[in-house]
Amino acid sequence: MEYKFVIDDFEGPLDVLLFLLKKDNIKIEDIEIEKITEQYLSFIRQMQEINLSIASEYLVLAAELIEMKSNILLPRKKQELEEVIDPRQNLIDRLKEYQLYKEVTNDFKLLENNRKEFFTKEPSLLTEFKKEDEVIETSSIDILVEAFKSFLDKKVALKPLDTKITNKEYSVYKRSKEIKNLIKTKKKLEFTELFNVFNKEYVIVTFLSVLDLTRKQEIEIRQERNFDKIFLIDRGI
Repeated sequence: MEYKFVIDDFEGPLDVLLFLLKKDNIKIEDIEIEKITEQYLSFIRQMQEINLSIASEYLVLAAELIEMKSNILLPRKKQELEEVIDPRQNLIDRLKEYQLYKEVTNDFKLLENNRKEFFTKEPSLLTEFKKEDEVIETSSIDILVEAFKSFLDKKVALKPLDTKITNKEYSVYKRSKEIKNLIKTKKKLEFTELFNVFNKEYVIVTFLSVLDLTRKQEIEIRQERNFDKIFLIDRGI
């Protein structure tokens, strides 16, 4: 019996076994070790014939199937047969668990594809309803944390945090002074402008410095409207 497939069609050796069982319309619990072993070894041979590299996990499962087949075919006394646990049970449990994960993964992919059908809209700027100099002023740490989380989510989606080891060290004290001077110079600074370098240590120290300056009431946090940009302003202390 010949099958036309390549190893990239499968996510692992258990995926191959599920394919073979489905092809023959056999339930997992009714798996026939002798038959499935021959089919699986045929798959391995075909991969080798077309010079495909066979991952070690495929060969490990082949060895397990051969050993299982040998144990089943070995003649046993009646008493031994009553005491021996079904040698297929471990494989059956693994296949059922793998099938469950595979089905859940497919559900997630479906949900992901469905989500792509929805489009979101940026909040509208209802400037005609805004009174002059109307500003929502707040020093709420919750808003600052939420803005920081949103910033990280956007950055991580584009590029992972830089994890390279560098000799440059950052401190909250030093970074706080830098931020204070920067705000004094620019008068009004957008929160995300502080993160001109995007590595893990720098981002964390910068955020802690903003929290510290806020706690000391050395800077003021302003947001013109909900979901809008966060601005930092010097309090002149």
